Amino acid sequence: MSSYVITSPWTPSQDRAKARMSKREAVLRTAVQIFNEKGYQASTLDEVAERLNVTKPTLYYYVKNKEEILYECVRIGLTMLQEAIHEVGSSGGSAIDKLTAAMRKYTEIVTMDFGMCVIRVGEDPLPPDSKLKIRGIKASIDLEFRELIIQGIAEGSIRPCDPKIAAFTIAGAISWIGRWYQPNGDLTVNEIADQCIRHLTEGLFYKLT
Repeated sequence: MSSYVITSPWTPSQDRAKARMSKREAVLRTAVQIFNEKGYQASTLDEVAERLNVTKPTLYYYVKNKEEILYECVRIGLTMLQEAIHEVGSSGGSAIDKLTAAMRKYTEIVTMDFGMCVIRVGEDPLPPDSKLKIRGIKASIDLEFRELIIQGIAEGSIRPCDPKIAAFTIAGAISWIGRWYQPNGDLTVNEIADQCIRHLTEGLFYKLT
């Protein structure tokens, strides 16, 4: 009777699950780069497969279709924004300091692949049920900004204003960075954030005496 032990060629289910998630993430990261470069409509799964050196049918083991990829890319980007702003809002310090930190985090994320996809592509190509989920996350981000503004007004660091309009203005201005930002541009992300925050908090005009 043989005494040697046969090593199973099958990896444990936990390792297989981890490997699958890693490959799915690679699919999403590759797709989001193509979406940002070419736009959603002009992008194809053939291009994603080519960049990953796999066949197109292989992709369907990790994602259902291009629509699901876009939903996940936008959801990831928005979740990054949501978690960053919530973390800042829950930290100590004055409301104006927290709002400034939130604006900086927002700038950083919309210059990253998934955050950029939220701005350059967004939820418009998605079906109604997916749009609804995405808009729910957006609404929570808006509320986080509004709450920081309300706190700032209460503490006297922000002049009285309509928190809704103020939040829309801040998020809209910073979001647009995701459309024109180029990694090889003249300014770093921190330099862009510095200037945008200064313009949004101090304005452009000299104070009239």
